[in-house]
Amino acid sequence: MKNYKRNQVFIYWKKFKNTLQMKAIAINNFGAPNDTFETIDYPIPTIGNDEILIKVKATSINPIDYKIRGGHLPHLVLSFPAILHGDVSGIVEKTGANVTEFQVGDYVYGCIGGIIGINGALAEYTKADYRLLSKMPGNLDFADAAAIPLVGITAYEAIFQRANIQPGQKVLIYGSVGGVGHLGLQFAKVLGAEVYATVSNEQQAAIAKESGADYTIDYKKETVEDFVNKYTGGKGFDIVFDTIGNQNLKNSLNAVKIKGTVVTTLSLDTIDLSPVHEKALAFHTVYMIIPILYNDEAGKQEHGQILKHITELVEQGKVKPLIDDSNFTFEQVAEAHSYAEAGRNVGKIVISV
Repeated sequence: MKNYKRNQVFIYWKKFKNTLQMKAIAINNFGAPNDTFETIDYPIPTIGNDEILIKVKATSINPIDYKIRGGHLPHLVLSFPAILHGDVSGIVEKTGANVTEFQVGDYVYGCIGGIIGINGALAEYTKADYRLLSKMPGNLDFADAAAIPLVGITAYEAIFQRANIQPGQKVLIYGSVGGVGHLGLQFAKVLGAEVYATVSNEQQAAIAKESGADYTIDYKKETVEDFVNKYTGGKGFDIVFDTIGNQNLKNSLNAVKIKGTVVTTLSLDTIDLSPVHEKALAFHTVYMIIPILYNDEAGKQEHGQILKHITELVEQGKVKPLIDDSNFTFEQVAEAHSYAEAGRNVGKIVISV
């Protein structure tokens, strides 16, 4: 009888554990920040063999987050309630059977989901495929680390993997103080490039210089033809990294030299690509969420490896995330989204527990 009761207690406890709830911030419809986000009770995720349960400490805002919330990318939300935000930093709470490189208590970061039914970081706990993660840089706090994953992986793919930069080459960075651009600038300097950074005012010029830019170009005051003549003798830059994209691709194609390279993070508009042929250009696009979208195991593994290299560069003092002065908590996520959409930030906007 005693064993029977003990077994019954264990069964009840197991059922109770499997229904433990956490607080999450979700959307149940598309729309403006104040009309969408709500705090809900949600089951604590149950992890699979290749997953990690993370106690969330911070996240950051990327344009994809507020575009999804606003209904501009509805195909990335399969059902409601949806828990958004791919970037996360936090503490390993539990590991799956196949996970050997992380242990409970490790500080980790990565871009884990927030799309196509894979819950993101706006919750007390989230789960992630361990291959998407890396241990955090030891010299960063959770907020600063959460600013890196999506933009860092995007910039890394563009600069290290697509641009094929050689020391001394002239590299033009469009959007040099944006989330992706400021890291692309620093990665180009790591590879020994001579970096030219587009800016729109003196504050941005100072930030770009501090990040390592050799020259800054006020695109509001100088035409493409002007600065191509000024800095390259009319030949064009060896490599153009365009984080603005779309119609700005015309400027990128005009600014690059014959047989040069253009890498873009946004190419959704209809534009004339004949210069790609006429100049025999190498033309690349980067879309870093592909491994998550298509459950690409090799791609996930690559993202984790990229973050490990970024961790090394950060710990060596060669790379530093640019963080906006705002200080938002999870309870202020709607306010943070409004702030981001207004474009008032200088650097990444982080949201901390």
